[in-house]
Amino acid sequence: MNAFTEVKLTDNDINSPVRDLLRGMLEKGLVDAVMAPALTQGQNMPRQTLIVDPALVDRVDALAPVVPWNAAQFVSKLTVQPSGRRLAVVLRSCETRAFTELVKLNQGAADALTVIGLDCLGRLENTDYLAFKEQVDAPAATFVKNMLEGKAPAQGVAIPPACQACDYPEVPRCDVRVCLAGSDPSQSLFLEAVSERGEQIFRELGWPAGDAPAGRADALGKIIAQRNAARDAMYEDFDARTQDMAALSDLFSNCVNCYNCRNACPVCYCRVCVFQTDTFRHDSEQYFNWADKRGGLKLPTDTLFYQLTRMIHMSTSCVGCGQCSSACPSDIPLAQIFRSVARKSQAVFEYEPGRDPDEALPLSVFGEGEFLNVTNECQSD
Repeated sequence: MNAFTEVKLTDNDINSPVRDLLRGMLEKGLVDAVMAPALTQGQNMPRQTLIVDPALVDRVDALAPVVPWNAAQFVSKLTVQPSGRRLAVVLRSCETRAFTELVKLNQGAADALTVIGLDCLGRLENTDYLAFKEQVDAPAATFVKNMLEGKAPAQGVAIPPACQACDYPEVPRCDVRVCLAGSDPSQSLFLEAVSERGEQIFRELGWPAGDAPAGRADALGKIIAQRNAARDAMYEDFDARTQDMAALSDLFSNCVNCYNCRNACPVCYCRVCVFQTDTFRHDSEQYFNWADKRGGLKLPTDTLFYQLTRMIHMSTSCVGCGQCSSACPSDIPLAQIFRSVARKSQAVFEYEPGRDPDEALPLSVFGEGEFLNVTNECQSD
């Protein structure tokens, strides 16, 4: 059984247990740097910040209900080449799962990494967060309290559909877990040592090990049940809206080829995208030829092809973080589309992205019992 410890709030600040953890790890020399959401000078929104000075940990705002960028991309940048630095990172479940996929793609390494996993009650879109922050004195604490009580974050404000349908409020694999479900966030937070490294951190910081907070399992179960219901409703809605290719094309019809979704996706890692190569730099005459054949030509020409190509590339590794929808200027329900397609492609391979770092990526190996319906048909022909 994992060990839990209760850390009291300092000055009624819900972020103080996370700060105590990060500061203690730096001061004890357990890590050389930490990466966590923090407010730097002149910012109204916390951003992932690489910190080496324990004094700067005071700026950490890890529980702020906003995720401007899926942090897996930054962990990838910090670990893809060996640095000799021991790094601790504060991540939500969609970020840890995305990073696991990047490690499998040789875009990062977890060897010298300590992962602090946050129970995730959802996030707000960036503009909603800024408005929410203006309404309340303690946005992180208010958000956590309201969400644990089953309320909306604030009047007229909701978490995005991707968060409403997320199966993973609890980070599935980490070293230390920050437990919101089961804690009384007005008084303290429970921290859980999930790995041997986590247990060592507790010992070094002098934190006693105890039992799980009462009610944690029930609280998590309630959250997961609500999210599973929202997920199933999302799938049903997608299936009803996409009975044929024409209907799917309609969903993508407002795409402007800004590539924001590609840039925001944590697992879309190609350094050079094929859509920005000579393959899609057509001669001027080609456009006129296409127009001659059809009588007219929509510009840009490759929007649907781009979306379908990205879907093929990403469907097995999509973790459903919703950053693609957040980044889309045309409000295309990309998260719903990609996750709804991903559930089918992932089911074919019995693959769950981010589940196990040792689980091979689909199409990187071939199992003897895979696609017997296809192979048997070929043999009969």
